[in-house]
Amino acid sequence: MLDTNISTGAWRAPGSNFIAGAEQSFLDELAEVMGKDPIEFRLELFDKAMKNPVGKDNDYEAERYAGVLKLVREKSGWANPPAGVHRGVSAYYCHNSYVAQVVDMAMKDGKPLVQQIHAAVDCGIVVNPDAAVNLCEGGMVDGMGHAMYSAMTFKEGTPEQSNFDKYRLIRMSEAPKAIDVHFVKSDVDPTGLGEPLNPPIIGALANALYRATGKRFYEQPFFPM
Repeated sequence: MLDTNISTGAWRAPGSNFIAGAEQSFLDELAEVMGKDPIEFRLELFDKAMKNPVGKDNDYEAERYAGVLKLVREKSGWANPPAGVHRGVSAYYCHNSYVAQVVDMAMKDGKPLVQQIHAAVDCGIVVNPDAAVNLCEGGMVDGMGHAMYSAMTFKEGTPEQSNFDKYRLIRMSEAPKAIDVHFVKSDVDPTGLGEPLNPPIIGALANALYRATGKRFYEQPFFPM
């Protein structure tokens, strides 16, 4: 903990966002260096975790983690992206739920345009399907907006953004044109769904941006105001 006189407030999935973004971007860099497909590379790691786990107190189940990656690979048609589409993938476990995402991105007038987000989610039993889909859609749009555009900066110790006229949020024209959510059928007790969709979108966007621009994006927001 760090004592500070700067007031802070709650944010959705605060710690997981940055960890997931860095981790999942780095995994894509490793896959590229090793000449492997990003999803296959991740599945190989989970296969190792299943066959020869390290430690005894891992809080995730490798089988379920791999399951969402396999589902999003199938539902997105990962191997056959539409013409002109650049794809990025990410997967993350937090708040006791597993999420994998594929971002379909195109470039228009030199600017990125997210055509579609495909998501696979394992959150145990889905009690209210419509509300669950809404939570997923909102989480991804929220996470995408903050990763791409939102920034909080300070000048002489004072925030430069004091209200929404200066704090940049995602605009309707920048939102994904389509969002596709798929849930893993499960008999496990329900787990988190309000936050797990935010963190992996950062890595999926960064990986799609790399394929679209040839540039690695290491700092958020990717497109500051």
